[in-house]
Amino acid sequence: MKRRLFSHLFAALVVGAMGVLAMPVHAADEAADAFIKRLSTEVLNSIKADKSVQSGDVSRIVALVDTLVMPNVDFKRMTASAVGPKWRQATPEQQQRLQEEFKILLVRTYAGALTQVNDVTFSVKPMHSGADDKEVVVRTEIKGRGDPVQLDYRLERTPGEGAGWKIYNLNVLGVWLVDTYRSQFAQEINAKGIDGLIATLVERNKTNAKKG
Repeated sequence: MKRRLFSHLFAALVVGAMGVLAMPVHAADEAADAFIKRLSTEVLNSIKADKSVQSGDVSRIVALVDTLVMPNVDFKRMTASAVGPKWRQATPEQQQRLQEEFKILLVRTYAGALTQVNDVTFSVKPMHSGADDKEVVVRTEIKGRGDPVQLDYRLERTPGEGAGWKIYNLNVLGVWLVDTYRSQFAQEINAKGIDGLIATLVERNKTNAKKG
Protein backbone atom coordinates (compact mmCIF):
# COMPACT_ATOMS: atom_id res chain seq x y z
CA MET A 1 0.00 0.00 0.00
CA LYS A 2 2.81 2.42 0.89
CA ARG A 3 4.58 1.62 -2.35
CA ARG A 4 1.42 2.33 -4.32
CA LEU A 5 0.89 5.59 -2.43
CA PHE A 6 4.51 6.60 -3.00
CA SER A 7 4.12 5.89 -6.71
CA HIS A 8 0.90 7.87 -6.78
CA LEU A 9 2.47 10.80 -5.01
CA PHE A 10 5.53 10.81 -7.24
CA ALA A 11 3.08 11.70 -10.00
CA ALA A 12 2.57 14.91 -8.06
CA LEU A 13 6.28 15.62 -8.35
CA VAL A 14 6.06 15.02 -12.07
CA VAL A 15 3.04 17.27 -12.35
CA GLY A 16 4.70 19.94 -10.25
CA ALA A 17 7.91 19.78 -12.23
CA MET A 18 6.48 19.71 -15.77
CA GLY A 19 5.55 22.73 -17.84
CA VAL A 20 9.03 23.98 -18.71
CA LEU A 21 7.97 24.77 -22.27
CA ALA A 22 5.44 27.25 -20.96
CA MET A 23 7.80 28.89 -18.50
CA PRO A 24 7.54 32.69 -18.72
CA VAL A 25 10.47 35.05 -19.20
CA HIS A 26 10.14 36.34 -15.64
CA ALA A 27 10.51 32.84 -14.15
CA ALA A 28 13.75 33.84 -12.40
CA ASP A 29 11.76 36.35 -10.32
CA GLU A 30 8.86 34.01 -9.59
CA ALA A 31 8.28 32.92 -6.00
CA ALA A 32 8.91 29.23 -5.37
CA ASP A 33 5.38 28.49 -4.19
CA ALA A 34 3.93 30.32 -7.19
CA PHE A 35 6.24 28.28 -9.42
CA ILE A 36 4.92 24.98 -8.04
CA LYS A 37 1.30 26.12 -8.14
CA ARG A 38 1.51 27.41 -11.71
CA LEU A 39 3.22 24.35 -13.08
CA SER A 40 0.85 22.01 -11.28
CA THR A 41 -2.16 23.72 -12.80
CA GLU A 42 -0.67 23.91 -16.29
CA VAL A 43 0.37 20.28 -16.39
CA LEU A 44 -2.83 18.92 -14.91
CA ASN A 45 -4.65 20.58 -17.79
CA SER A 46 -2.13 19.28 -20.33
CA ILE A 47 -2.32 15.69 -19.14
CA LYS A 48 -6.10 15.70 -19.09
CA ALA A 49 -5.96 16.63 -22.77
CA ASP A 50 -3.44 13.88 -23.64
CA LYS A 51 -5.33 10.70 -24.44
CA SER A 52 -2.11 8.69 -24.88
CA VAL A 53 -1.06 9.39 -21.30
CA GLN A 54 -4.52 8.63 -19.98
CA SER A 55 -4.58 5.31 -21.84
CA GLY A 56 -1.32 4.27 -20.20
CA ASP A 57 1.00 4.56 -23.22
CA VAL A 58 4.32 3.98 -21.43
CA SER A 59 6.52 5.26 -24.27
CA ARG A 60 4.49 8.48 -24.43
CA ILE A 61 4.63 8.92 -20.67
CA VAL A 62 8.38 8.31 -20.55
CA ALA A 63 8.89 10.81 -23.36
CA LEU A 64 6.87 13.43 -21.49
CA VAL A 65 8.79 12.91 -18.29
CA ASP A 66 12.14 12.91 -20.07
CA THR A 67 11.59 16.06 -22.12
CA LEU A 68 9.45 18.13 -19.76
CA VAL A 69 10.22 17.08 -16.20
CA MET A 70 13.97 16.75 -16.12
CA PRO A 71 14.75 20.33 -17.22
CA ASN A 72 13.09 21.43 -13.98
CA VAL A 73 15.09 19.07 -11.77
CA ASP A 74 18.69 19.52 -10.62
CA PHE A 75 19.45 15.93 -11.50
CA LYS A 76 23.19 16.11 -10.93
CA ARG A 77 22.65 17.31 -7.38
CA MET A 78 19.92 14.74 -6.85
CA THR A 79 22.14 11.86 -8.04
CA ALA A 80 25.21 13.07 -6.14
CA SER A 81 23.19 13.31 -2.94
CA ALA A 82 21.72 9.84 -3.45
CA VAL A 83 25.17 8.32 -4.06
CA GLY A 84 26.61 10.11 -1.03
CA PRO A 85 30.31 10.67 -0.19
CA LYS A 86 31.43 8.09 -2.78
CA TRP A 87 30.23 10.45 -5.52
CA ARG A 88 33.44 12.47 -5.21
CA GLN A 89 35.49 9.33 -5.76
CA ALA A 90 33.72 8.44 -8.99
CA THR A 91 35.31 9.38 -12.30
CA PRO A 92 33.49 11.87 -14.56
CA GLU A 93 32.46 8.94 -16.76
CA GLN A 94 31.07 7.04 -13.79
CA GLN A 95 29.21 10.11 -12.57
CA GLN A 96 27.62 10.52 -15.99
CA ARG A 97 26.58 6.86 -16.08
CA LEU A 98 25.10 7.10 -12.60
CA GLN A 99 23.05 10.13 -13.59
CA GLU A 100 21.80 8.43 -16.74
CA GLU A 101 20.81 5.18 -15.03
CA PHE A 102 19.31 6.88 -11.96
CA LYS A 103 17.24 9.07 -14.25
CA ILE A 104 15.96 6.04 -16.17
CA LEU A 105 15.19 4.28 -12.90
CA LEU A 106 13.03 7.12 -11.62
CA VAL A 107 11.31 7.77 -14.92
CA ARG A 108 10.52 4.11 -15.59
CA THR A 109 9.49 3.32 -12.04
CA TYR A 110 7.03 6.17 -11.66
CA ALA A 111 5.90 7.04 -15.19
CA GLY A 112 2.87 4.79 -14.81
CA ALA A 113 1.64 6.95 -11.94
CA LEU A 114 0.92 9.73 -14.41
CA THR A 115 -2.17 7.87 -15.57
CA GLN A 116 -3.72 8.64 -12.16
CA VAL A 117 -3.35 12.40 -12.23
CA ASN A 118 -6.95 13.00 -13.21
CA ASP A 119 -7.86 12.01 -9.67
CA VAL A 120 -5.38 14.39 -8.03
CA THR A 121 -5.79 18.00 -6.92
CA PHE A 122 -3.20 20.27 -5.30
CA SER A 123 -3.13 23.03 -2.76
CA VAL A 124 0.02 24.95 -1.86
CA LYS A 125 0.47 25.86 1.80
CA PRO A 126 1.62 29.35 2.83
CA MET A 127 5.39 29.68 2.65
CA HIS A 128 7.51 31.89 4.86
CA SER A 129 10.84 32.75 3.24
CA GLY A 130 12.92 35.76 2.34
CA ALA A 131 13.13 37.24 -1.14
CA ASP A 132 16.85 36.45 -1.25
CA ASP A 133 16.62 32.84 -0.08
CA LYS A 134 18.47 30.49 -2.43
CA GLU A 135 16.92 27.27 -1.11
CA VAL A 136 13.37 26.77 0.13
CA VAL A 137 10.84 24.11 0.99
CA VAL A 138 7.40 24.32 -0.61
CA ARG A 139 4.74 22.31 1.16
CA THR A 140 1.67 21.13 -0.70
CA GLU A 141 -1.32 18.99 0.09
CA ILE A 142 -2.34 16.26 -2.32
CA LYS A 143 -5.96 15.22 -2.45
CA GLY A 144 -6.92 12.06 -4.31
CA ARG A 145 -9.13 9.12 -3.67
CA GLY A 146 -7.89 8.66 -0.11
CA ASP A 147 -7.01 10.97 2.74
CA PRO A 148 -5.06 14.18 1.98
CA VAL A 149 -1.29 13.71 2.12
CA GLN A 150 1.41 16.34 2.55
CA LEU A 151 4.09 16.50 -0.13
CA ASP A 152 7.15 18.72 0.34
CA TYR A 153 9.52 19.99 -2.35
CA ARG A 154 13.07 21.20 -1.82
CA LEU A 155 13.97 23.77 -4.45
CA GLU A 156 17.05 25.81 -5.24
CA ARG A 157 17.25 29.11 -7.11
CA THR A 158 19.66 28.76 -10.05
CA PRO A 159 21.50 31.77 -11.52
CA GLY A 160 22.61 32.57 -15.05
CA GLU A 161 21.07 31.19 -18.22
CA GLY A 162 17.84 29.34 -17.48
CA ALA A 163 17.66 31.00 -14.08
CA GLY A 164 14.77 29.97 -11.88
CA TRP A 165 13.74 27.31 -9.40
CA LYS A 166 14.77 23.66 -9.71
CA ILE A 167 13.57 20.71 -7.65
CA TYR A 168 16.26 18.60 -6.00
CA ASN A 169 14.39 16.53 -3.42
CA LEU A 170 10.91 15.45 -2.41
CA ASN A 171 9.43 14.42 0.91
CA VAL A 172 6.63 11.83 0.93
CA LEU A 173 5.27 10.21 4.08
CA GLY A 174 8.02 11.85 6.12
CA VAL A 175 10.84 10.39 4.02
CA TRP A 176 12.98 12.35 1.57
CA LEU A 177 13.25 10.60 -1.80
CA VAL A 178 17.02 11.03 -2.07
CA ASP A 179 17.54 9.63 1.43
CA THR A 180 15.60 6.50 0.51
CA TYR A 181 17.93 5.73 -2.37
CA ARG A 182 21.07 6.77 -0.48
CA SER A 183 20.82 3.83 1.91
CA GLN A 184 20.25 1.40 -0.95
CA PHE A 185 23.09 2.80 -3.02
CA ALA A 186 25.49 2.76 -0.06
CA GLN A 187 24.96 -0.97 0.37
CA GLU A 188 25.66 -1.62 -3.30
CA ILE A 189 28.78 0.57 -3.33
CA ASN A 190 30.18 -1.02 -0.17
CA ALA A 191 29.67 -4.49 -1.62
CA LYS A 192 30.52 -3.94 -5.30
CA GLY A 193 31.94 -0.44 -5.75
CA ILE A 194 30.73 2.33 -8.09
CA ASP A 195 30.79 0.08 -11.14
CA GLY A 196 28.77 -2.47 -9.22
CA LEU A 197 26.11 0.12 -8.45
CA ILE A 198 25.98 1.13 -12.10
CA ALA A 199 25.60 -2.51 -13.14
CA THR A 200 22.78 -2.99 -10.62
CA LEU A 201 20.95 0.08 -11.93
CA VAL A 202 21.38 -1.10 -15.53
CA GLU A 203 19.91 -4.49 -14.67
CA ARG A 204 17.02 -2.95 -12.74
CA ASN A 205 16.24 -0.63 -15.64
CA LYS A 206 16.22 -3.57 -18.09
CA THR A 207 13.76 -5.37 -15.85
CA ASN A 208 11.52 -2.30 -15.60
CA ALA A 209 11.63 -1.82 -19.38
CA LYS A 210 10.41 -5.38 -19.93
CA LYS A 211 7.53 -4.79 -17.55
CA GLY A 212 6.64 -1.59 -19.42
